[in-house]
Amino acid sequence: MDNQGDLIQEVKNSDGGKIVFATDVIATIAALAAADVKGVAGMTGGMVEGITEMLGRKNITKGVKVEVGTEEAAIDVSVVIKYGFHIQEVCTEIQNSIRSAVETMTGLRVVEVNVYVSAVSFENEEAPREPKKEKAEKPEKEKDKEKDKDKEKEKEPKPADPPRVK
Repeated sequence: MDNQGDLIQEVKNSDGGKIVFATDVIATIAALAAADVKGVAGMTGGMVEGITEMLGRKNITKGVKVEVGTEEAAIDVSVVIKYGFHIQEVCTEIQNSIRSAVETMTGLRVVEVNVYVSAVSFENEEAPREPKKEKAEKPEKEKDKEKDKDKEKEKEPKPADPPRVK
């Protein structure tokens, strides 16, 4: 399937005019629909998407490939699923969500949505994090004793460093 190879796809309208979709539009709709599904940790892309992100550009359509005809569309998505979710159910929900969003927004009939699970994310963002333990404050007398010890160490003569070169 070609992702952004065909930059614009013409769709004929029954009123005699035409509607033109950029493949990026379909890919964006699909990416947003997939990202909204509970259990999806993120989208994964190929090498080009990785390079784009390293250069500082965020590519919302990474991991989405689209093929658009005059009346139909086929979509491939690569996703990362959160650990603990039933993968098959999440993938089915991704397919339904993408199909519904693309058909509703564009009027194209989605003939297939292929979901590729490329990884499982073990980060549980929903779990509460344990607060950091603060060190207990020492009483003032102990603090003063430590300061006195530090001053005594400073007064002690330090041994000369050995020569570095013989």
